[in-house]
Amino acid sequence: MRFPLALALSASFVFGLPIGAAQAEDAAAPAPAATDASPDSTAPANQMIVVTSRRTRSVAEVAGSEIQKILPGISPLKAIQTLPGVTYLTADPWGNNEQNISLFVHGFNAQQLGYTLDGVPLGDQTYGNFNGLSPQRAIISENVGSVTLASGAGDLGTASTSNLGGTIDTFSSDPKKQFGATLNQTFGSYSAFRTYARVDSGEFGNGNSFYVSGVRQDAKAWDYNGHQKGTQANGKFVHEDGTGKLTAYFAYSDKIEPNEDATSIVVRPATATTAAVDNRGTAPYTRPFLYPDFDAAKAYYQSAEYAAVNAAPGANYRNFYSDAQRTDYLAYLKYDWHVSDKITWSNQAYWHHNDGAGVVSGPITAAGLPGLFSFYYPDPAGGSATSAANLARLSGIFGGSGLAARTTEYRINREGVISTLKATLGNHEIELGGWYEHLRHSGYRRWYAVPADDGHSPYERPEDYEDPLITQYGTQVNVDEYQTHIQDKWHIRPNLTLQAGFKSTFQDASQQVPVQPIPGSFTGSRELPVGRIVTKKPFLPQVGGLWDINGHEQIFANIQKNVRQFQTSATAGLSPFALGSQTLFDFFKQNTKPETSWTYEAGLRTARHFDLGPITGFEGQISYYHVDFSNRLLAISPTTTITAIVSGATILQNVGSVKTDGVDFAGTLHFGPHFSIYDAVSYNNSRFEDNYLSGTTLVPTKGKKVPGSPDWLNKTVISANYGMFDAQLVGDYLGRRYATFTNDLSVKPYFTMSAQLGVNIPMSGNGRLKTMRVSLNVTNLTNKKAESTLSIGAASGTYNFFPLAPRQWFGTLSFGF
Repeated sequence: MRFPLALALSASFVFGLPIGAAQAEDAAAPAPAATDASPDSTAPANQMIVVTSRRTRSVAEVAGSEIQKILPGISPLKAIQTLPGVTYLTADPWGNNEQNISLFVHGFNAQQLGYTLDGVPLGDQTYGNFNGLSPQRAIISENVGSVTLASGAGDLGTASTSNLGGTIDTFSSDPKKQFGATLNQTFGSYSAFRTYARVDSGEFGNGNSFYVSGVRQDAKAWDYNGHQKGTQANGKFVHEDGTGKLTAYFAYSDKIEPNEDATSIVVRPATATTAAVDNRGTAPYTRPFLYPDFDAAKAYYQSAEYAAVNAAPGANYRNFYSDAQRTDYLAYLKYDWHVSDKITWSNQAYWHHNDGAGVVSGPITAAGLPGLFSFYYPDPAGGSATSAANLARLSGIFGGSGLAARTTEYRINREGVISTLKATLGNHEIELGGWYEHLRHSGYRRWYAVPADDGHSPYERPEDYEDPLITQYGTQVNVDEYQTHIQDKWHIRPNLTLQAGFKSTFQDASQQVPVQPIPGSFTGSRELPVGRIVTKKPFLPQVGGLWDINGHEQIFANIQKNVRQFQTSATAGLSPFALGSQTLFDFFKQNTKPETSWTYEAGLRTARHFDLGPITGFEGQISYYHVDFSNRLLAISPTTTITAIVSGATILQNVGSVKTDGVDFAGTLHFGPHFSIYDAVSYNNSRFEDNYLSGTTLVPTKGKKVPGSPDWLNKTVISANYGMFDAQLVGDYLGRRYATFTNDLSVKPYFTMSAQLGVNIPMSGNGRLKTMRVSLNVTNLTNKKAESTLSIGAASGTYNFFPLAPRQWFGTLSFGF
């Protein structure tokens, strides 16, 4: 396999700390956060990626100051895309739009990973999340101190119900010790602007310090007239003395993100009764919505063009608009008590409230909608749901515009506590801890009229509309999560460590349904289930070892079992609460098991200094991993189009196992202090071990590759800095991805590049302005067109894709006072 050369010019990537350095914190402790991401950050300028030594598993870290060089304001998740084994794709350059995120790590998708902010659980990142929020809403990008990825298995103490395939932990920066302020202003393509401001108190009153910060962002979508915009605020207080450290954190986020509609691809062979279908030559690359031209939208939905598109395979018509509306409040209080020089006891309490809505405004004639609406407004004449007379009648009911607005409205309230006790007893580091969370979640599906003289806008909340015409369903869920762990890190010799432990997890979830759908109106559903489901795994073991061979090389190995608890929302695709009847739910409880995985990983780290002419050093890591993934859950779509507006209840079942083998290699060559080359090559082979039944039809998936996850990845960064200048040119090769469970359709590999140029302008030490930085970023440098995020939900014949964002330019002025 030949890889395109991926180049890069920024402060250099460092892959690995000197292995002979003093022992770091144990495996459950976060790495020190960078002071902040401002121009006067004291974080080392040449340490962008660090592979953490002294751990028995593969863990890599990206510093916050370097994250901002990728693109100021970038999502913490998108910042890890340069790490080995990671695929992160979105249709916007910031990585913020949650509707079209695709994240894979070693064959596991986003909902099979764990996520935390400063230890606080962020849920499983399901779109329309029911048990958390995205990292980009939990913290302002510029306040991130570091992001770490455990790509094989996360720490036992990670507060997560979904970390089958590893964890992504984001850490906030601490307040600065000196009083000061930071102001960043970004301008860019498609009228983008982002304003970030932060004030640090400096240290006062014997160990106290705090900061407050805010950001306002508005970026026009690149292919339609929608603006991705929002306001965020963060505050953090720290008191530190000889007894311990008290930390208080608060985050507010209010975001509205118009969504890109995915393009549906349909390829099916001819049968005895149907002709062959292949719309790859006619399917649009983008599906821009029509807002704000309401008159054009009304005319389009009455046109022959729309009728033909709606009837064609894939139904790639254009909606008037769609968007995600999210408002979040997150807070935590944490105290790390140094009981003695051998014992530390950390306790953390957190709270999270969210209210949000997903809105789609489009034609009432879209496939399936006339039939749905006729359940609630039956035709007195008893005619066909799709007859001209009935469609005219329904249009009048829904405001006379020919449109209807569908919403999914939900709320989340979470409270939790995390407690961890660490004690050093001779050569043993003992850790035991627990996590408890109480979650209350509600979700309502509603339909609203769109008046002929008022098309609404994506920036209005559903409560700003008239009362809903239809409340299709409404659910209320209560969940209690319990998790405990204990582990021992035994330093057998100064250079040899054995770590072992286990965790226990227990989930108690119940659902009430205040509003049931009319039987038959929700595709594949008779009613949504009511009741309680309890799952528990009392013993999930972990064993690992670390051998520091000679101060330069380390060998590590780790074996760990994990579980993914059932999702607990009727709006989530893999939730038993979304099943289509009480009978199916009761059967599920008795016969279906949660997904589990055994992860085996081993590797070699090295860090060497050389005197080989221009080559002065090398750090790197090679690792092999094997995963046995059991009880895979599959949601079988009730509609032939994966993202059909009519939606419906999925069929959910265990469909066997997945076996994964893979290798990651990453390293940095240093050519003196000003130039380095980083490269990461990853190979992943994740294959289904079983066929499965869809009704009475056998689906031949045994031996097929997991769709959506590429086989090969290659990421290269060449970094340069000299004096006040630094530059970066990053390349990313994404290998072939299959797009169905039977692998009959696939997406071609592609290669993208991004670039950054920055200059730190010297300032006089006498004025109030202490630092100034100017930077230029270019994304998708070659303006590549490709199929980016894939929506996969069919055994064969169809998938959806989102387009790759085109080349965009961003300039940022940063001031430190």
